[in-house]
Amino acid sequence: MSRLKEKFNKELKQKLNDKFKYANVMQIPRMEKVVINMGLAEATKDKNVLQSVINELTLISGQKPQLTKARKSVAAFKLREDQVIGVKVTLRGKRMYDFMDRFFNIVTPRIRDFRGFNDKCDGRGSYSLGIDDQQVFLEINLDQVKKTQGMQITFVTTAKTDDECRELLLALGMPFKKQADK
Repeated sequence: MSRLKEKFNKELKQKLNDKFKYANVMQIPRMEKVVINMGLAEATKDKNVLQSVINELTLISGQKPQLTKARKSVAAFKLREDQVIGVKVTLRGKRMYDFMDRFFNIVTPRIRDFRGFNDKCDGRGSYSLGIDDQQVFLEINLDQVKKTQGMQITFVTTAKTDDECRELLLALGMPFKKQADK
């Protein structure tokens, strides 16, 4: 079992239950999935960019990414229907907890001028954030990176409110900004 999942089951469930006073233990919020998405605006011009992004996301997540394609053509963006415009990975179970553990404890301290993430959730129990550079991940070989690429990471929980989502992620180790820093 993952270190973070074990901590959640032994300590954090009880802590969340004490704070929010749930009637049933199944109401305690838990992590559902983590979705990592990388957009590829340059893939239309250079096919090697797509392969390098797939390799990097595979190293970061531990599983092969899924290609996302354009649903319809947009002439202004030189975009055709069914053209590959991004890659995404959905992590669940052990891989999800392992990724979160690495992200909270190893990757975020490596982000330049990092003072914490905003604590604004989406109102339905999910939290999304963006990273400008994939090179903060230790799995990436810096000699093989041709171009810096950003990514979006979404943490999906079973929480019903923003407060529950924020408390769950904070308990798991998400580095939010301090109240005085806002």
